[in-house]
Amino acid sequence: MAKMKKRSVILSILLLAVLVLVLFLIDGHASKYIIRITRLCAINIILALSMNLVQGFTGIFSLGHAGFMAIGAYSVALLTIPVAKKETIFMLEPLIAPLNTLTLPFGVALIIGGLLAAAVAFFIGLPCLRLRGDYLAIATLGFSEIIRILITNAQSLTNGAQGLKSIPKTADVWWCYGIALLTIVFIALLISSSHGRALKAIREDEIAAESMGISLLRHKMLSFMISAFLAAVGGGLYASYIGTIGPDVFQISRTYDILMIVVMGGMGSITGSVMAAFIVTIGQEWLRVLDGPLPFLSFWPENGVAGMRMVVFSLLLLVVILFFRNGLFGHKELTWSSIGNRLSRLAGHKPAKEVNGHE
Repeated sequence: MAKMKKRSVILSILLLAVLVLVLFLIDGHASKYIIRITRLCAINIILALSMNLVQGFTGIFSLGHAGFMAIGAYSVALLTIPVAKKETIFMLEPLIAPLNTLTLPFGVALIIGGLLAAAVAFFIGLPCLRLRGDYLAIATLGFSEIIRILITNAQSLTNGAQGLKSIPKTADVWWCYGIALLTIVFIALLISSSHGRALKAIREDEIAAESMGISLLRHKMLSFMISAFLAAVGGGLYASYIGTIGPDVFQISRTYDILMIVVMGGMGSITGSVMAAFIVTIGQEWLRVLDGPLPFLSFWPENGVAGMRMVVFSLLLLVVILFFRNGLFGHKELTWSSIGNRLSRLAGHKPAKEVNGHE
């Protein structure tokens, strides 16, 4: 067992070194388009893991992710835009003090945005987390829309429907993948802890979990607030990624996009969320060619068909769900031991567990 753990640590270090090398090559030699897609994959990993924590590991059907993203995005924007730029952005109404004279480092702004979203999640969770199923989903969806409407009408704080521009694009490849890696490690440690086992027990059967002494509201609140914090961090990175935000960026459809990644990867699988984030992000960009003209198809319109890529991608997603009802990974994780066992089976050898009679 100790030998297997040592081998897993060595392989993980090697994988991390390869990832750093690949990111170094992409950051230094790839085109701006490839770099943007690479950064977006990392941001979607963070957002998918934050939603998977409440939906997949805790069993809370929440649809308020776009609202928490908006809180993080606007917090980072207001705290990082230079003071001189703020004066030109807020033309209808001046920005309220002390934000009009305040500029903070990007990392500090991310943490503040996450803490603010967690605080909002606490007050939302007090009434909402006592609900279950569809009622909980509708309630969180309503609060997400309330947050977006407040942002639209808070002219002296968010610049209203005009949105915010000139956001410093600090979230480079290293920021995005560094935070994504920390998120993966944090979620893995949380799920393997006693709190994580309590969350899984709540997901499987709330009545049985409560009868065993697990506080439903406390653990649900913990999961909900951590999820909101991570969603706000992802929203802050997204704001720095695109450089310009507005209320329309954080509509309900943004929550559905993240939910699609979680469902495809598997509800309750960290590995699934990571892999699906790459598949969905790169797949949508790769299929973008379908929106334009296709000269090799005689029946295709000369101007293309707008939105066709999403139609095709939705059909592909439907096929995946039909053949993988629980997503690509379900509740399972991709570990070094599972990879070794699969390679042993392909080579015609029995895995070590089967030889020793443990499987």
